[in-house]
Amino acid sequence: MILVDRPRWPAHGTRFAHLVSDDSLDELHAFAATVSSKLPRPLRFHHDHYDVAAEWWPRVVDAGAVVVTTHELVRRLRAAGLRRPSGRAG
Repeated sequence: MILVDRPRWPAHGTRFAHLVSDDSLDELHAFAATVSSKLPRPLRFHHDHYDVAAEWWPRVVDAGAVVVTTHELVRRLRAAGLRRPSGRAG
């Protein structure tokens, strides 16, 4: 399942949400590719998630991402074995 939290992380003059899969990185990359094709700039991948700018968040939700709390997003990412510390490439 594709999950997204609410845009609350400040950076670059906006706020960002995190987009993850609780199944596989392949699922996440496929979803992001589909959504990115409809955005002015592609989503950016960071270790185990994509950052989603607040202005693009509604499009990600409309495309089928399930809104969850940040706590639930991290819990599900860890349970799937997909959580990667920011120092690890992948």
